[in-house]
Amino acid sequence: MKTTINIIGSGFSSLAASCYLARAGYDVTIFEKNNTIGGRARQLIKDGFTFDIGPTWYWMPDVFERFFADFGKLPSDYYALEKLNPAYSVYFGKDDYITIEDTLNKIKIAFEKEEAGSSKKLTQFIAKAKSNYDIAIKDLVYNPGVSPLELVSPATIGKLNQFFSTIKRDVRKEFKNDRLVKILEFPVLFLGAKPNDTPSFYSFMNYADFGLGTYHPKKGMYQVILAIEKLAQDLGVAIKTNASIDSITVENGQASGIISKGKAYKSDVVLSGADYHHTESLLPETYRQYSAKYWDKKTFAPSSLLFYVGFDKKLQNVNHHTLFFDVDFDVHAEAIYDNPKWPENPLFYASFPSKTDSHAAPEGKEAGIFLIPLAPGLEDTPELRETYFNKIIDRFEHLTSQNVKKNVIFKESYCVNDFIKDYNSYKGNAYGMANTLLQTAFLRPKLKSKKVKNMFFTGQLTVPGPGVPPSLISGKLVSDLIIKHHQI
Repeated sequence: MKTTINIIGSGFSSLAASCYLARAGYDVTIFEKNNTIGGRARQLIKDGFTFDIGPTWYWMPDVFERFFADFGKLPSDYYALEKLNPAYSVYFGKDDYITIEDTLNKIKIAFEKEEAGSSKKLTQFIAKAKSNYDIAIKDLVYNPGVSPLELVSPATIGKLNQFFSTIKRDVRKEFKNDRLVKILEFPVLFLGAKPNDTPSFYSFMNYADFGLGTYHPKKGMYQVILAIEKLAQDLGVAIKTNASIDSITVENGQASGIISKGKAYKSDVVLSGADYHHTESLLPETYRQYSAKYWDKKTFAPSSLLFYVGFDKKLQNVNHHTLFFDVDFDVHAEAIYDNPKWPENPLFYASFPSKTDSHAAPEGKEAGIFLIPLAPGLEDTPELRETYFNKIIDRFEHLTSQNVKKNVIFKESYCVNDFIKDYNSYKGNAYGMANTLLQTAFLRPKLKSKKVKNMFFTGQLTVPGPGVPPSLISGKLVSDLIIKHHQI
């Protein structure tokens, strides 16, 4: 009889793990509480518009290629990928923006216009970032976070000092122009921490940005979820939706299954890709590894206030991805990390997928996604959401020199309360646990439970960390551990 595995959640990490485990010969069933799969990477379809609810950036294409190659497949077997040019633009004031194009040479020209001599410095900075990327993505992040020795290799010995400096220090040592500094510090926001709390080694995100570029899957990021679902089902994975979990059953210190909507589903192994803190709350208290105090002391990546907006006309002076850095980043960051509160003047990001993809909106119309990073755990009310929508749309109109308010057909919002309701997310965080020095690799919550035999975890609160590519990698890491600890 096959060894059975019940997986909680159907985000990137759970789906990836299910593929590896099914291929290894396990009998795998995924339980998803919502009515569609994908976890945070779901879709909103309304009035002919299609929005990615969660991730909208496709970075590190090599990680996706490596995942599909493990199964003898290519991403192109499932979805079409387009490299964006421009990758994105960054507004600093009214009609004042820098455009980041699709090659490093073009980006160097843009930098040189801003700061004489900066293109040479950028060449050196990105070369160092590429070296880090080669070590991190091809080697380090594929370690399961079990031992500090995973960080020690001939390649990393010379990089150790980079774990004790920060992105902010390194960037500002080389670049004096504040606008260029902001652009170079932007990618580490995907890791969920401030540049002055993020180790220099994570400059590999700058190589992901400038060296590899920004892509868009035709019909949106959800196509990647559907691709991995197809692969999983072809491998024999069963998927149950509308299947919330009441509890995880433990017998003699060993995970023995789950209770979903009052019904017991026995299994030899339980793997959870759901929120780690929430998953442990499904276990009897004596079997939980991490206390309430532990979670409270951790640095969590931000939550977000998101708006999904249908416009009845095409918008001007924006690209597929557009960042609005016209206010003080440090003040906003303080409101997220140091003194949690609603920011007075938030930075925000906007995505207009219909600039690239005709599937995103009806002809002549525009789909807009607006995101404000927020501290997790904040009060979340309809009134606050409306206030902040008006704040950013007023600024958007001013900065891009166009009127759009009267062209809004509809808007849907998503914030702290929704992250909690839909994903059981700790304090409504959007991206998991930040990758600070003391929350890196072996210092993150473990893939394998120390208290319950055959209980495992995956996703952005464990290794390697936040983001879609790390989630895919997390699924591989945990499946390797399960196969190692639970041979068929």
